[in-house]
Amino acid sequence: MLERPAFDKDGIKVLCEMNGKNADMNMNIIVRLVKKGQTVSVCDADNETAVLLTQGEVEFAWGGRRETGKRADPFEKKPYCLHVCKGTPFTVTGVAAESEIVIQQTNNDRTFDAVFYTPETCLYQEFGKDQWNGAGYRIVSTMFDYDNAPYSNLVMGEVFNQPGCWSSYPPHHHPQPEVYYYRFDKPQGFGACFNGETPYKSTDGSFCTIHNGEDHQQVTAPGYTMYYVWMIRHIDGDPWYKTTRFVGPEHEWLTKA
Repeated sequence: MLERPAFDKDGIKVLCEMNGKNADMNMNIIVRLVKKGQTVSVCDADNETAVLLTQGEVEFAWGGRRETGKRADPFEKKPYCLHVCKGTPFTVTGVAAESEIVIQQTNNDRTFDAVFYTPETCLYQEFGKDQWNGAGYRIVSTMFDYDNAPYSNLVMGEVFNQPGCWSSYPPHHHPQPEVYYYRFDKPQGFGACFNGETPYKSTDGSFCTIHNGEDHQQVTAPGYTMYYVWMIRHIDGDPWYKTTRFVGPEHEWLTKA
């Protein structure tokens, strides 16, 4: 399902709530605008938390450490993300006139040291460049997944979907719930999000929720670059791996192209 929520008067956009909206995603996900000098304080007793800077400049502070992240817009490949376990207090303070952050949470009884991800420590991969005449070319960054954070119940990354191209391709599905939060390089930019057999028009600031068994390929219109944050919640006892992609038999030939 795709939704187009607006920011409320406090600059908050709720995508998912574990005990409310889109509860079947098993994540709390909010997008928040942070004004210059404004401080957002977080300390969750039950949930691990990841906060990603998508645009602007903020200062992250936790455990006596302070780090600044600066990013002109989501299309600048400079992700800064703080990831902490339950019970770890931290703050995010606005430095630019206005910044945008994405906060992802889920329950996790394990404890682990906080990790601050930077452009230098994120995994970048190119996919589809030499397949299908380049129509599936995209760049994918991963802050953390089961490979580098097996103690986490979450996965977080970014996709830079090139104009006129497809991503999350070939059509595939997996049992773990996933959420995409979209931004476009121009406010009128658009694309298409497939949830199973249903296509939706993706626009700047919209998001989609992906359920078990739903193929979820994406495409963006020529002339417009699409960016999206991809967020997965591992199923207890069945974590998402990079290889956990099930392609229907009718599309298997695409994997060999």
